[in-house]
Amino acid sequence: MQNDNNNSNSNSNSSMIRHAVMMMFGTLLSRVLGLAREILIAAFFGATGRMDAFNVAYTLSNLARQLLAEGALSAAFVPVFSQALTKSKEKALSLARQTMSVLLFVTCIVVGLGIFGAPALVKIMAPGFDIENHEIAVTLTQYMFPFLIFISIEALTMGELNSLGSFFIPALSPAFSNLIFIISAPFFAARFGVYGLAFSVLCGGFAHFLTQWIWSFKMRAVIYPIKPDLRNQDLRRILKLFLPYAAGLSLNQVNPVISRMLGSFLQEGSISVLNYSNRILQLPLGLFVIAISQAVLPQLSKAKDDGEFLATLRQAIRFALFVVIPASLGIIEISSQFVHLIFVRGEFNLWAWNATTSCLALSMLGLPGMACSTVIMRALYALSMPKEAFKVTLFSVVSTVLFSLILIYPMGYNGLALAPGIAFTLSGMLGLRYVKKKLNRPLKIITKKFLGDYFLALTVLDVAIVIYKFLMPYNPDSRLLIRALWVLGVIILSAITYSITTMRMNFDEWKLLKQAFGKGKK
Repeated sequence: MQNDNNNSNSNSNSSMIRHAVMMMFGTLLSRVLGLAREILIAAFFGATGRMDAFNVAYTLSNLARQLLAEGALSAAFVPVFSQALTKSKEKALSLARQTMSVLLFVTCIVVGLGIFGAPALVKIMAPGFDIENHEIAVTLTQYMFPFLIFISIEALTMGELNSLGSFFIPALSPAFSNLIFIISAPFFAARFGVYGLAFSVLCGGFAHFLTQWIWSFKMRAVIYPIKPDLRNQDLRRILKLFLPYAAGLSLNQVNPVISRMLGSFLQEGSISVLNYSNRILQLPLGLFVIAISQAVLPQLSKAKDDGEFLATLRQAIRFALFVVIPASLGIIEISSQFVHLIFVRGEFNLWAWNATTSCLALSMLGLPGMACSTVIMRALYALSMPKEAFKVTLFSVVSTVLFSLILIYPMGYNGLALAPGIAFTLSGMLGLRYVKKKLNRPLKIITKKFLGDYFLALTVLDVAIVIYKFLMPYNPDSRLLIRALWVLGVIILSAITYSITTMRMNFDEWKLLKQAFGKGKK
């Protein structure tokens, strides 16, 4: 019996890692195109007041998206849908279609409120804006709020596809969104200035939704709105979980508001450099953390017992750290060179380069904490613990506010870049306490041997990067291709060094990767 449990846990872990890696490959193209999108924006508008206004407006439209579509909806829908699939696929698809009807109704109301309340929302988020930038931000917010309709349907479809075991195409679909933005932005920006970016955002959102929806046809799981049956117990459970998760996630969305709000009182361009550094942060965050957390949620929801649940959670956190920590170290070491390669051109000046570099290095310090916190929140969702999830989120927000206020005086925008990482790390620890209490058993996720092995592997990696930088210094005046090859050389060297070191040290993650894809080939 013990062997059966071990085999079940091993299969669960390898399946989760296989899905996560597939999502990483799909997400990689999306994030690369996302960076290309930011390069384009930076070249057109630099770090200016107009760009600050666009970033505030885009943040506001994203708040609603992350709260309703990619936040509370995913947290409430995926566990219930995954469990319904084990009983009947037809009933599960009916549940998804009923959920879509409710979602569209709520989304249309939110869009209307967002358009009507845009002046007040901008005033709250950026109280330090002058009249001109305030008006630009209001208009852009009103243009972009319908983006929520497209992305809400996309998020529901993605949750359904992930639960059905399809991860690559859903992870790839944001790439089409970024590609459409890149193609349309020069046309719209040349004619409408910064307002043209809003039209490109809407075009990208539609492409994002359309890709997922078309793929659902191939999976024979297309969803469309049908009349919801409020007596359906699964639908009632989703709605019951949605409200507390929405309340908690609404607090979580305060975090980007805090940096924008406080940044509006700093020198002009501060919000933009925070945004540019965040766009680079989103590359490893989306490539690794979001991929793992999305892959692990259906797996946790289907766990047969507490032992399998804990084994999956433990491996998800360790695998997240396995890929995130070296990525964080590598980006910190070459933050100046990476920012120069990506952004320094056109209106992006020396001050913007230095400011974005420091913000990037400080924000990357918090990436491991963000990774752990994101996976742990998925565990709370899978355990149907909305109260505890709300408390963890509240703690994260309060900590972000506290550390932002403490650090902004001595560090300015750098303090705003550092504060969220500290808050997420502490909130992740709190979430682990709730999980441990629920399962009533030791978690044994971070051990002394675990820390010792990682310290040694990272030391070897850091030494390799330092030697590379010493022997082949980065030349800002070189041609673009030479500079790109320099950065690529660091990435390749880091990947090879870290892989060989961790293989020689017999890290368990390599065994699971081999098992996952060896099994897949068979």
